[in-house]
Amino acid sequence: MDDLTRLVAERDCAALILQYSRFVDFGEASRLAELFTPDGVWAADELVLRGHDEIRAHFARREGVVRRVSRHVCTNIAIEVLSESEAHGIAYFLNFRHDRREDDLSLPVPVALPKYSGEYHDHFVRTTEGWRFSRHRVDTTFLRPPTPPPQ
Repeated sequence: MDDLTRLVAERDCAALILQYSRFVDFGEASRLAELFTPDGVWAADELVLRGHDEIRAHFARREGVVRRVSRHVCTNIAIEVLSESEAHGIAYFLNFRHDRREDDLSLPVPVALPKYSGEYHDHFVRTTEGWRFSRHRVDTTFLRPPTPPPQ
């Protein structure tokens, strides 16, 4: 594989990680399914979602929580291109999150520490539609202590 092909693959895979964050943070979480292969797997802790339908259904519920404000910050993104059609990646993430009161959906919202942080461990495959996640695993490293819900 030549350097330009490798560089484009790295860039396209990193862009998937960033698009993932934008979909969740800006009210389009159900669209995450578009970033996966049809048999793709999303996994975190005790939850495993398989295929577009499960991923879309789960994240449609997240999309419905309009009082929640979140911003994912992804950094230290490292993509290892294995071939012209396969790659692995790791990225550190921070998730800042605040649940507003139902009667006050204004911005900005208060925040102190990230809700949680950790790593994304990804396997990517190149499809006819471009690079997609075949597996996205969320490993939480740090977790902010729970706070009482808004009154």
